[in-house]
Amino acid sequence: MAASTSVVPVAVAAAVVPSVATTVDFSDLREIKKQLLLIAGLTRERGLLHSSKWSAELAFSLPALPLAELQPPPPVTEEDAQDMDAYTLAKAYFDVKEYDRAAHFLHGCNSKKAYFLYMYSRYLSGEKKKDDETVDSLGPLEKGQVKNEALRELRVELSKKHQARELDGFGLYLYGVVLRKLDLVKEAIDVFVEATHVLPLHWGAWLELCNLITDKEMLKFLSLPDTWMKEFFLAHIYTELQLIEEALQKYQHLVDVGFSKSSYIVSQIAVAYHNIRDIDKALSIFNELRKQDPYRIENMDTFSNLLYVRSMKSELSYLAHNLCEIDKYRVETCCVIGNYYSLRSQHEKAALYFQRALKLNPRYLGAWTLMGHEYMEMKNTSAAIQAYRHAIEVNKRDYRAWYGLGQTYEILKMPFYCLYYYRRAHQLRPNDSRMLVALGECYEKLNQLVEAKKCYWRAYAVGDVEKMALVKLAKLHEQLTESEQAAQCYIKYIQDIYSCGEIVEHLEESTAFRYLAQYYFKCKLWDEASTCAQKCCAFNDTREEGKALLRQILQLRNQGETSTSEMPAPFFLPTSLSANNTPTRRVSPLNLSSVTP
Repeated sequence: MAASTSVVPVAVAAAVVPSVATTVDFSDLREIKKQLLLIAGLTRERGLLHSSKWSAELAFSLPALPLAELQPPPPVTEEDAQDMDAYTLAKAYFDVKEYDRAAHFLHGCNSKKAYFLYMYSRYLSGEKKKDDETVDSLGPLEKGQVKNEALRELRVELSKKHQARELDGFGLYLYGVVLRKLDLVKEAIDVFVEATHVLPLHWGAWLELCNLITDKEMLKFLSLPDTWMKEFFLAHIYTELQLIEEALQKYQHLVDVGFSKSSYIVSQIAVAYHNIRDIDKALSIFNELRKQDPYRIENMDTFSNLLYVRSMKSELSYLAHNLCEIDKYRVETCCVIGNYYSLRSQHEKAALYFQRALKLNPRYLGAWTLMGHEYMEMKNTSAAIQAYRHAIEVNKRDYRAWYGLGQTYEILKMPFYCLYYYRRAHQLRPNDSRMLVALGECYEKLNQLVEAKKCYWRAYAVGDVEKMALVKLAKLHEQLTESEQAAQCYIKYIQDIYSCGEIVEHLEESTAFRYLAQYYFKCKLWDEASTCAQKCCAFNDTREEGKALLRQILQLRNQGETSTSEMPAPFFLPTSLSANNTPTRRVSPLNLSSVTP
């Protein structure tokens, strides 16, 4: 990736936005800061507060500009001057969420800024009424039933303006949002791409576009402007598409060129490590981020997921209390508290807080997925299915929701359904061993043993998180009386769990030693059979079998039976495997609720 990327000028309307330099690369951070400060002001004037905050945070991470280089405010046009009084009054109403009132006073205004605020006020009024009606009349699991009645009218009006080429970058953004809300995805993508060309500095348009892209192939066919903002977009979309290696390369490049102090980039890097389950690295980055920006709430729900997986109750409790003090009515705060109660196995309370999060924001993906997990814990499968389906409606790329649906239908003993959902989860996370093991189990239940074997082997090849793929593959070989292949799988399993250096007992360890002891006994490899039988004696469920096999070996040796030399032993015990380091702590490798927050 080239270090220098051309910057497209902010081209709204010449009369509205002053022209900026046409070419600049990442080495000219002063020019980038000027553009960020400019767009932060423009978005703030139009009530696009999240985009304004993003631009301001990014600008803050760059060195301060000297007085001589500060940008003058945009020039006021004749149309702006005529609409100034109405705009100033309406913006005051807009800021206190009196959207209908703001729209009333902006009706008939001609300037682009006033027209955008007029249309945006009508859109937000419809959204507010929809949310109010939802909260009053329905439970959070039925939020999709209520519609924003203003959308169709807005689409008709914006469509006319669009055809007449009268929409600026902000107008195109709003038109795209309306189309997305009406589920006109293809048209919405085209409009958002157009918006990024007309106004490449507006992060909101890039983010909306990101939410509509479902795979890398779709991304390749988009004609995007060649601007430095594209680098932030690509890093974000790679993270969303689980292309974590590419995302981390992009973010590292942005850090190297001068954005090392950006809390946004630091948090995105932490999220990327969370997505590839590098928990220690992600926790370390989040802890640093908390020191750098102690009142930050964004992404803290992801931080709480990591604390949940590691069962760090005291740290999670501290985070929940801290966020409550900052803002108890933020969606992320509710999710953190929900995770805290879930870790304490208070699943009803956890579900209550996830519901509270959804009342605050019905489109908050994490809350739907986490609520599905809680309903699963409470054995309420129908509510879990509904919650996971809502999560997929919000974001079809959420592998956790697809995986959760697969687990739910597995409980309901509907293997064809769970096969479909596990396949979808696997498509989104092709290198996640949990998806492959789940697929293998489904194929096994459907008696498609060849496919099951492929899944288990692939799960082992990509790095088996739960150390169960080889055991399941070995048992499959046992069923098919393929004793040598089964033995090889058990051997690899034993070598893997002892080579990792952790003194932890895996549930299937005794099963592996029992099978290998019997296998070597049949092969007349007395030394190897004796070693495995001795290991069997260390486990309660195989102790008697191990002792019986040792007696048989001793008896055969006393009778003069010699160990065969025809078949070479395929197994060499790891040096760490000895009688005095028997695992002492039992950890269930299939505790899916703890590994899928």
